[in-house]
Amino acid sequence: MTIRAATPADAPLIAILVRELAEYERLAHEAVATAADFEKALFGPQPKAHALIVEHEGQTAGFAIYFYNFSTFLGRPGIYVEDVYIRPDFRRHGFGKAVFTYLAKQAIQENCGRMEWWVLDWNEPAVKFYAGLGARPMNEWTVQRLTGDALRKFAES
Repeated sequence: MTIRAATPADAPLIAILVRELAEYERLAHEAVATAADFEKALFGPQPKAHALIVEHEGQTAGFAIYFYNFSTFLGRPGIYVEDVYIRPDFRRHGFGKAVFTYLAKQAIQENCGRMEWWVLDWNEPAVKFYAGLGARPMNEWTVQRLTGDALRKFAES
């Protein structure tokens, strides 16, 4: 298994993997990003996020997308893991754990104060997996989001 930084040539692959993830998460209707969107966001003049590609014996096993956030309480950056997706045929072979280990080592090397991510509450296998990593749920927080028309209307107010 190898974990490597994605390149601009991977943008179409990332788009495919994101669609696979969206189908698994029952959110395919929300997955509208294109390869061009990923190429611009991940590899443009001001990248907004970073991507990793997981490979095994010449096959794509999965991917991860992450970006840096900042903790005002810690006064240090953190890594926010937007998505980790391992294709079904590669699950339960340590690929997911390897991705999180890779990112945790990166966080330590870059003096990040934390690493965090969201998980759908119905995704029991993922919840158990994350607990096994030592992650703890932040149940006292709720996610707030402005998107689409609501975001545009608020920005114009």
